[in-house]
Amino acid sequence: GACPKCSGLGFKMEFDPDLIVPDKSKSILQGALAPWGEVKGKYLYHILKGVADFYGFSLNTPFAKLKPEYQEIILYGSGEIKIPFKYQNDEQNTYWLHENSFEGVINNLRRRYRETKSEYIRSEIQKFMAIRTCPSCNGKRLRPESLKVTIDGFSIADVTEWSVKKSYDFFENLKLSEREIAIAGQILKEIKSRLSFLINVGLDYLTLSRPSSTLAGGENQRIRLATQVGSSLTGVLYILDEPSIGLHQKDNFKLLQALLKLRDLGNTVIVIEHDEATMKIADYIIDLGPGAGIHGGYVVAKGPCQNIMKNPQSITGRYLSHLDRIDLPLKRRKGNGKYLKIIGARQYNLKNIDVSIPLGTFTCVTGVSGSGKSTLVEETLYKALIKELYKSRVCPGDYDKIEGINNIDKVIIIDQSPIGRTSRSNPATYTGAFTPIREIFSKTKEARIRGYKAGRFSFNIKGGRCEACQGAGIVKIEMYFLPDVYIPCEVCKGKRFNRETLEIKYKGKNIAQILDMTVEEALEFFKA
Repeated sequence: GACPKCSGLGFKMEFDPDLIVPDKSKSILQGALAPWGEVKGKYLYHILKGVADFYGFSLNTPFAKLKPEYQEIILYGSGEIKIPFKYQNDEQNTYWLHENSFEGVINNLRRRYRETKSEYIRSEIQKFMAIRTCPSCNGKRLRPESLKVTIDGFSIADVTEWSVKKSYDFFENLKLSEREIAIAGQILKEIKSRLSFLINVGLDYLTLSRPSSTLAGGENQRIRLATQVGSSLTGVLYILDEPSIGLHQKDNFKLLQALLKLRDLGNTVIVIEHDEATMKIADYIIDLGPGAGIHGGYVVAKGPCQNIMKNPQSITGRYLSHLDRIDLPLKRRKGNGKYLKIIGARQYNLKNIDVSIPLGTFTCVTGVSGSGKSTLVEETLYKALIKELYKSRVCPGDYDKIEGINNIDKVIIIDQSPIGRTSRSNPATYTGAFTPIREIFSKTKEARIRGYKAGRFSFNIKGGRCEACQGAGIVKIEMYFLPDVYIPCEVCKGKRFNRETLEIKYKGKNIAQILDMTVEEALEFFKA
């Protein structure tokens, strides 16, 4: 049933005209066509000159000022129309004529991408491609025959484009004959049951076809929770890590009701949480502390919420009882008078809205879960900005235009994705603190005697790292039909460096011992 063009994905990697002509104020001779660059003096110049002469436009005209039909020909070719091309040698004293159709930049790239066996060339061509909705199925992921099957006039693609709540209402109010009920009655019951679980954990706003990659962490967790509520298992220990993250208080109530339902089925529920409502509804609380890192690790208080609130040693209790609180600022910053304005945002739940964001201020975008906060800021604004500022190959959510981009120099997103480019990254490498630390070790007396440079103290470079685990500190054991297992390296015992490197010490500590320190411990160590 999958669409044969996109293999059921609903999207394809397609050549993006905006990536091929990133600066439309340039002319073709100035290098407007990014894949071909400046064509003057190249073989391509004669091709493009022939096209320009045939259709009557100039290669010196900015691309944006060319007629749309000329832009179309340059990008997609002349089709069946033959164009006379005139080629001259470098001395300009001989030339020859040849008549052929013009392939067009995009068709040229498409052919080269299809024919090449070089991974490098493919990766270079991919720079001009972006994810686009499949033109064959229009993102519906199914072949036409499958979409012809309808219930009450709606195809399966139509139903999955609805929210969970709308889909539930559709199946709840579906009018069927006795024969149809006999066939589909049990299936309908199962569909409504599963949809109701999603509604009960506050996910009634999600569309059924929403890609999992666009879901927030809390939404993924609540989908898993909904499946567990629906399984009706008993005697199970459930562990949830901060399920209230990203939840509005209105939806948090639904989440807590689902957790209580799991408990009432005869299960044990453990929640790692800071949320006040969760703590107050819990039967039992274990409060760890009193501080973080080396200052924590003790059970400060335990018991019902009232016990925690009465315990003078519990920082959590002091905030629960409102003895401590976060003070509100006395003044609000007015900003610099400039704005970033999103016009016509309409991705997912957004209803063609216009939003003005004052620059130079701390702006909070809030609302109930699923109201469109992440869609507006991350899917639309952020992606549109990085596409405009950095020519990034992303597809922002649907919108008309963004005004005020000239008022910002760069955009940085700070989210919960892993730091660094590889799994080897850590806070020291990511912040740049590891570079001066390595330089300090390279300047010790023993390191200079041995000729060790700063690179010797990197776990990413041969020489100083443990080669058994290649500086990872762990070794992967492939289990084939089971998930892979990671164990500490037997050679370096997880220290990531070889014996010779670990013999170099600064103030009695080797490089592995430094990396094992907390930030606070390292600060005190290097202060002394």
